[in-house]
Amino acid sequence: MVKEKDVKEKALELLSERGVTMDHLVELVQFLQQDYFPQLSVEDCIYNIDKVLNKREVQNTIITGIHLDLLAENNHLDEPLLSMVKRDEGLYGVDETMALSIINIYGSIGFTNYGYIDKVKPGILERLNDKSTGKVNTFLDDIVGAIAAAASSRLAHSKWGNQD
Repeated sequence: MVKEKDVKEKALELLSERGVTMDHLVELVQFLQQDYFPQLSVEDCIYNIDKVLNKREVQNTIITGIHLDLLAENNHLDEPLLSMVKRDEGLYGVDETMALSIINIYGSIGFTNYGYIDKVKPGILERLNDKSTGKVNTFLDDIVGAIAAAASSRLAHSKWGNQD
């Protein structure tokens, strides 16, 4: 039996190893919520991000997505999957589908948050999408955007008293 604590620790470790910090996630949540919560504190962002990261399905998505990126980065996937993941091919879509499992946790507002942040690619998302680094972040960029979108959705729900 896998211990809940071990899964979260592994997910956070993998994010860190890939260069994603809590500060990056906070920056994304602030970006998404600045027009709706002008006085939003870093502490409120961290609280809501942590609530999202505490969800087992989020942890599972982080671990699975990052491992798929690593497999592609090390050429350990068969063709044509290897090329599709390495190029982050537009019609592949499985990376976005995995991100949707995170977004769905806090309702439909997560879709608009995610769609916007995925299109604009602010902060860490721009770096994760830089193909010139040699790193494959096909799944990771969508997962990070989804975590920020879910935390933002949680904040929106909290404004109306509808938290989990």
